[in-house]
Amino acid sequence: CLGHPDRPPSPVNVTVTQLKANSATVSWDVPEGDVVIGYAILQQRQDGQMQRFIREVNTTNRACVLWDLAEDADYIIQVQSIGLYGESQASKRVHFRTLKETDRLPSNSSNQGDITMEGLDKDRQLQTGEIIIIVAVLLMWAAVIALFCRQYDIIKDNDSNNNKEKTKPSSEHSTPERPSGGLLRSKKKSPSVNIIEVAPVWGCAQSQLPS
Repeated sequence: CLGHPDRPPSPVNVTVTQLKANSATVSWDVPEGDVVIGYAILQQRQDGQMQRFIREVNTTNRACVLWDLAEDADYIIQVQSIGLYGESQASKRVHFRTLKETDRLPSNSSNQGDITMEGLDKDRQLQTGEIIIIVAVLLMWAAVIALFCRQYDIIKDNDSNNNKEKTKPSSEHSTPERPSGGLLRSKKKSPSVNIIEVAPVWGCAQSQLPS
């Protein structure tokens, strides 16, 4: 079994990160071209008081979180790759030491303070940028409204001038027609009045001749 050609090679670049008082993260790399369906991790305390074996299949993860560690304790881990036909040889032994609970709290509190200050600075920058954008939009809208009002006044003035020019010719043409119409009417009425007044005079003259 040890010499089976389909067994994957041992993991490489095994490292331990995110060290805390009771946990840590172990990660590794797998050479390309090899079929790996899982991993196995051997975890033990250096003083021999505790040993743990972690195994997971049907996964492509290349990292694992180690929980329930003792604070301020030395640990040794080894990682194996699981292939279709068995497990690889164990990787090189990696040693790490967990932190103390008292060491972890101040470091986290300081980091949280830094993160909070950075978040506040980012919020202030965002607020300033938003205010600038709002002011720019308001100024743009004010300019558009002012331009629209100016164009509306120009159009309104042009319409009023056109209406005045249209009314002037009609008044000029209408004024001479009224006196002419009045004159024509007076000329037609005067002969009719004269005829009516002269007719009785002729009748009286004819009646006086035989006498």
